[in-house]
Amino acid sequence: MFRSRIARCLTAAAALVLTFAGTAAADDSRLGPWKPAGSTEQPSSLANQGLTTVAGKGLHFAGNGTVPDSLRAAGWGHVGDPDSARGHIFDAYQWTAADPAAKMFYVTTPGGKQYRYVHPLAPGELMNNSYAAVSPDGQWLVSGEWGTMDRLLVLPTPILNPATARTGGTLRLAGQIKLDRPVRDVQGCDFVNPTTLVCATDDTGTDLFPTTKQLLQIKLHRPLRAGDTTARVTSLGQVPLISKCTGEFETEGVDYDRATGLLRVEVVPPAPCDADTTVYAFRR
Repeated sequence: MFRSRIARCLTAAAALVLTFAGTAAADDSRLGPWKPAGSTEQPSSLANQGLTTVAGKGLHFAGNGTVPDSLRAAGWGHVGDPDSARGHIFDAYQWTAADPAAKMFYVTTPGGKQYRYVHPLAPGELMNNSYAAVSPDGQWLVSGEWGTMDRLLVLPTPILNPATARTGGTLRLAGQIKLDRPVRDVQGCDFVNPTTLVCATDDTGTDLFPTTKQLLQIKLHRPLRAGDTTARVTSLGQVPLISKCTGEFETEGVDYDRATGLLRVEVVPPAPCDADTTVYAFRR
């Protein structure tokens, strides 16, 4: 009986240790206020560049294999992390031919019509077009550049901003978000509210932040309008890097679903596990 009681006590103590260990592990996997809420996998050919929630239609993915032949033939061979607003989908395209002078946003309307909006590069602007993030009021589209940057770019949202043409055309730079500290290799962003963006980077260094491949919170000084504004950058921690394969992970798109409160972040695992892209979900 005495041994039985000791055994029960030891079992209870072990369970308590495991509980605390599990709690610590769960806390370690949080990204700032965001708590893990599961993960899924998607074929990389169809989803390894980004994702967005389309009202009434669910998730829309972008991947290397989703670039239409007509766009690829025209020189727009790379798609980035998309966004959606009021049923419209905004895909971010990058010029892959020689001597790029512009980037392009390909808009799909709720009715299925598609239009090209070309943004000529402003002086000093890099050609990369990794993502599109539309402000909650639908009026402004945020994009960015590859490398180490201290700004994000602001353009009028095609179709939704009355200053833009209805059926395609030219998009001029409307302003900049000037960051209080540099960021590197931002792959995707989305608005959580009118003054907060969450962005994922593929930064492999630790000179800017304590970890590599950070999930960043970018807090705007004010909601976007034409002209420049400032923002404060905070790292929420490293995105999940989990795989049975070892090697280099690649962070990709970000999506915040306002209807469900879910934040999703895409990570491509190392080869040969990179046939599928992992979509991690988080909830505040």
